[in-house]
Amino acid sequence: MTKTIKAFGTEAADAKLEQLDIERRDLKENDVQIDILYCGVCHSDIHAARNDWGNAKYPLVPGHEIVGKVTAVGDGVSKFSKGDLVGVGCMVDSCQTCSACDEDLEQFCEKGMTATYNSKDKDLGKTTYGGYSTEIVVTENFVLRIPENLETKAVAPLLCAGITTFSPLNHWNVKKGDKVGVIGLGGLGHMGIKFAHVMGAETVMITTSPGKAEDAKRLGADSVLISKDEDAMKEHTGSFDFLLNTVPVKHDINPYLQLLKRDATMCMVGAIEPLEPMNGGNIIMGRKRVAGSLIGGIKETQEMLHFCGENNITCDVEMIKMQEINDAFDRVTDNDVKYRFVIDMESLKN
Repeated sequence: MTKTIKAFGTEAADAKLEQLDIERRDLKENDVQIDILYCGVCHSDIHAARNDWGNAKYPLVPGHEIVGKVTAVGDGVSKFSKGDLVGVGCMVDSCQTCSACDEDLEQFCEKGMTATYNSKDKDLGKTTYGGYSTEIVVTENFVLRIPENLETKAVAPLLCAGITTFSPLNHWNVKKGDKVGVIGLGGLGHMGIKFAHVMGAETVMITTSPGKAEDAKRLGADSVLISKDEDAMKEHTGSFDFLLNTVPVKHDINPYLQLLKRDATMCMVGAIEPLEPMNGGNIIMGRKRVAGSLIGGIKETQEMLHFCGENNITCDVEMIKMQEINDAFDRVTDNDVKYRFVIDMESLKN
């Protein structure tokens, strides 16, 4: 059995997002039904809707930064109750049996995680639909508990932008005394600054735009390095313990590699496309590493939310109505948001 609900999505790569009716499954034994209060707008939503990655399945309903209230639970659910404040991030299922899932790394499921949208829906045999909708049904193992002390609307982007930046900083054990550079100040970069600062690292915002310096320091950066300033870049050569590269498009990473200390790492979390050619000498000379990271597992995402609750960390957001989503997509593409749009789902329900 299914239930028809309101959503916003697109029927084609060149079509605007508009109101659609979609189906959600009825509760199974281990399911949680969630009334969606807020949903963040990720750049990935735009790439997916516009088929930039060539794998879009239409109709496509984006949204993987979901915060809402539990309205019902299946008979086998033990972790959540009606009325709980919860979240859903970038995935809603995985095989739960492979080595990655056994190690709480469901995002690397060897059989392929089930993404919150644009994946094969194992239950309905169709495609998963995301959080640009009034409600969602998710198995309890992929539902997250939201700290009650945080501003609810500003929590939504933590489910993607938050965990995408927290996970590599956590994995590479960023700590007090480290010098950390966050490359790019956008939805991901602004969270990277907040996390690195609270972890105790000397936090340097690395950007091409001098105009972003004041905001970077407000977010927690100790200093700002303008990457176009060759003299300034030379002064920082070989001085960074870790670089978090959040730039979302093709770019030249060679200048940044020269900033790393011996045996240090630059982790890529933004661009998932071919980069400019890398000079092998920039990593051979110094035994440096270029790595990547994809969101985080459910266990680590919950740890991140607890960390945010303990340290009062949320995203800087601008609220929009569901009906404003097409303008918001254009503004994200033009880098005209500080630093994440969040949709108030009451606008869709009404």
